[in-house]
Amino acid sequence: MNLNRNSLPSAPGVVSKMAAPGKHVGHYIYKNGRFLISNFEQFSLRRNFGWSAVVCQQNASTEREYAEAIVIPKKKTWNKWAVLQALASTVNRDPTAPHYMFQDDPYLTPRTSAEFKLYSLSQESGRMAANHIVNKNPKFFQKDFAEPHIPCLMPETMELRIEEVSEAALLERIMLRKVKAAVDMYDQLLQAGTTVSTDASNDLLDLICLYGDRDPVQDDKPEAEDVAQEAQEEGRRRKGRLRRASDLVKIVWRENNNAERIFNLLPERDTRAYSALIRGMVKYGAHVKAFNAYTDMLNNRLTADVHTFNALISAAPEVRERYTEKWDLIVELLKQMNEQKVKPNLLTFNAVLKALRRCGSLARALSLHTLSEMKAMGIAPSLASFDHVLGIFYKAASPSQVQTDILQEVMTEVAGKTFVAQEPDDVNFFSSAMRICLDTKDIEAAYRVHDLLRLGENWRLLGDSFQQGIYYGRMFNLLCMMEHIDVVLKWYKELIPSLYYPNPQGMRDLLQALDTDNRLDMIPQIWKDIRRMGHDNKSDLVDELLSLMARDKHSPEIQESFAVCALDVRSLYEQGQGARMAPEWTATAMTNITSILLAAQKKQQAWDMLKLFKTKNRVPSTILSELEVSTEVSE
Repeated sequence: MNLNRNSLPSAPGVVSKMAAPGKHVGHYIYKNGRFLISNFEQFSLRRNFGWSAVVCQQNASTEREYAEAIVIPKKKTWNKWAVLQALASTVNRDPTAPHYMFQDDPYLTPRTSAEFKLYSLSQESGRMAANHIVNKNPKFFQKDFAEPHIPCLMPETMELRIEEVSEAALLERIMLRKVKAAVDMYDQLLQAGTTVSTDASNDLLDLICLYGDRDPVQDDKPEAEDVAQEAQEEGRRRKGRLRRASDLVKIVWRENNNAERIFNLLPERDTRAYSALIRGMVKYGAHVKAFNAYTDMLNNRLTADVHTFNALISAAPEVRERYTEKWDLIVELLKQMNEQKVKPNLLTFNAVLKALRRCGSLARALSLHTLSEMKAMGIAPSLASFDHVLGIFYKAASPSQVQTDILQEVMTEVAGKTFVAQEPDDVNFFSSAMRICLDTKDIEAAYRVHDLLRLGENWRLLGDSFQQGIYYGRMFNLLCMMEHIDVVLKWYKELIPSLYYPNPQGMRDLLQALDTDNRLDMIPQIWKDIRRMGHDNKSDLVDELLSLMARDKHSPEIQESFAVCALDVRSLYEQGQGARMAPEWTATAMTNITSILLAAQKKQQAWDMLKLFKTKNRVPSTILSELEVSTEVSE
């Protein structure tokens, strides 16, 4: 049958009647399908829950463990230099780079210890001059360009602004540390009948006792000569003569000074006033008067603070002669601290240990007991504490096994720890420990000391440039004596000249190390370093270097390098004849140079040296026979 569009029925009523039943069937299937799907999902979940109950319990326990293990860290506050510090920690020190203070001008990088001192003082002098100009002309330096703010780059307020006689003017002078001006203002207030508050009077007393009744020495106003003259007159008056050369520059406590006068004028003398007076007396050598003031304080039923007791403990060895009497006085002060319920601090125990260094044979057992008391009170010893212990146990004149053992125990105690400066004596530990290592020839202990120095920022506690030179000099001397020459040369390249400028004795130790390990071929290179470090004018060092080169016979290459070095030494003597610090010719030096030239087959230069003998009025010893033998062999 042929079906086409024309043969289909086109009546609308017929189409609607056929579509209606299909619509109802589709709606029924859709509704029942949703119901079936919903029931199937619930049935499937029930079966899965029943089949995997153990698995779900394990997952729940695992999630509970994860929840318990999560610890929210505390908030970390980073400073402005945290990134720079992190970057700096990833970079090791460059042994070929100059000291950081000379980074701005590498042309002025020092090559000797004298140049290091000169350039450092020159740089500090320029800094002081710039600071003086800024402070004298503050109106020209008002804008702050630094971010963050750097206080030392801005003018300091040093001029007095309050002229009228008032307590505010007194406080201004105290804040600016103008001792004489503050004392004058205090006297004017009393003459005017004005009552000065107790706090202001105590502030003034603190200032006077801190600086010994003198204005502090300003950077642009040195007063060392006046202080030395006053100290010399005071020392002659009190003792008849000076005991030490350091007394010339040491400020002493003057009789009836402004501190005592103002203290006696106070209407009410509290603990703070007594503490300032006692600490000032101890600081400037009036130890007996300090104990008298403390007795007066107890009679007035006042209690001292921990700083007062620390000062008195440090002064105890000065007021007693016998060792037992010194220790008895220290124990009495500690008992009084306990009775007055004053808790000791780190400085208290360090004062005890420092005083024990002057108590002879009693000190060893008592120092260990003091350390035990520190640990019992939860006070961690500082480097100064261990330095005092080493000073108590170690005596340079009588080294023993006990001294080596105490050093090992101290190093075990401080190993792996980082320290911060807590008192001035902390900087003495490393140099003292290295001195013990040098005297006992203990290279392993020296390595432990140096490892502690390089840990963290412990290097900051090495001290100033003078103490650094002492530390590295002792270490280098020990290395030259105890280590193989290859190890010595490794340390030589690492330390010199970035950290250490060896003195003539250090270079002499290096030459002896070269001689011990038969590495004399390196002497010409060492001679260049000697010249660069400015030690070429030391006759004994030059004579030893020449004698080592002239003593034995070597290969022609080494002898040639020795001859070049010897000629350089001769030119040094000839060019420096008019210099103030030029070395003088000695018969030994001239003989050694001639022998070195002969060994290198430089006969003409050797004959020239003979003429120099006659010019310098020196008598050759056996060099003439060597010249004759060399001439006969050549002929």
